[in-house]
Amino acid sequence: MADWVIVVDDDVTNLKMAGHILSKGNMRVTALKSGQALLDYIEENGKPDLILLDIMMPEMDGFQTLENLRNKEKGSGDDPVPVIFLTADENEETETKGLSLGAMDFIKKPFVPDVLTLRVRHIIELVHLQRDLSNEVDKKTKENERLFLHVVASLAEAIDAKDTYTNGHSGRVADYTKEIARRYGYTGKKLNDIYMMGLLHDVGKIGVPDAIINKPAKLSDEEYEIIKNHPVLGARILRSIKEMPSLANGARWHHEKYDGSGYPDGLKGNDIPEEARIIAVADAYDAMSSYRSYRDPLPQGIVREEIEKGKGTQFDPEFAEIMLQMIDEDTEYKMKEQ
Repeated sequence: MADWVIVVDDDVTNLKMAGHILSKGNMRVTALKSGQALLDYIEENGKPDLILLDIMMPEMDGFQTLENLRNKEKGSGDDPVPVIFLTADENEETETKGLSLGAMDFIKKPFVPDVLTLRVRHIIELVHLQRDLSNEVDKKTKENERLFLHVVASLAEAIDAKDTYTNGHSGRVADYTKEIARRYGYTGKKLNDIYMMGLLHDVGKIGVPDAIINKPAKLSDEEYEIIKNHPVLGARILRSIKEMPSLANGARWHHEKYDGSGYPDGLKGNDIPEEARIIAVADAYDAMSSYRSYRDPLPQGIVREEIEKGKGTQFDPEFAEIMLQMIDEDTEYKMKEQ
């Protein structure tokens, strides 16, 4: 398919000349006479491969036109269409202003046919190359993220395997965490990141003796202190992952309480990282709705009461409220260890 170029100039002679030159170079050309016409045309017909835009035009000059175009692109999330300014007035101020607005080049009028064709073709080829490279990088990044998630999920399974009575705990906490975060407004990478934090929130239990984790009787004070150290150990393990420094947040602070009575650091309110406040609600919910050595999952009504009771003391009220909404929607109590 031929490359598509829009030429914008209030001078009909320039439009005809540019159209003739570029058409001979096997390009599809659309000619428009004003900046507003360009903005309206793109709104109706989509974006071309490149725009040749005259600077000196009545009503809306080339600079204003490009600024309006870029604002529209930001609002839609689209990649910026490459723009080359057409000008009969070459000076440093004009060039600086044009480049700062995002123009890729300048072409002097009157046109030299070979120069016009070559510059347009080179810019289009460069943009295509950049997009191909960006797509390839995105593809490799997604492949690496999938591999990393697989490793994280395997590690989470290994953590859960230490505890006879918390089969699948990390996965359920990650699922509840992700849903709370999604309802709160997390999207994309941020949502994926907090899911991984949920999976690894208990990674520090790797350093806790199995005999303590699986002890059916009440823990001694000394044993409880060992258990309480697992957030610190977990954070120490996860901080070694330089590509995702925030991964340690959930591990270290998911046992902090909103009123400051939690551990290991006694953080209070918004001093507790947001991700950890979300994970704390999800973790407490799963602890109540899953099997333990001494009991079956608690009835849903009791779980709801405990979450309600903990608003503003144990839990961030906003995230606790989202959890309560999720409980109310789960009319058959499927959101528990099966």
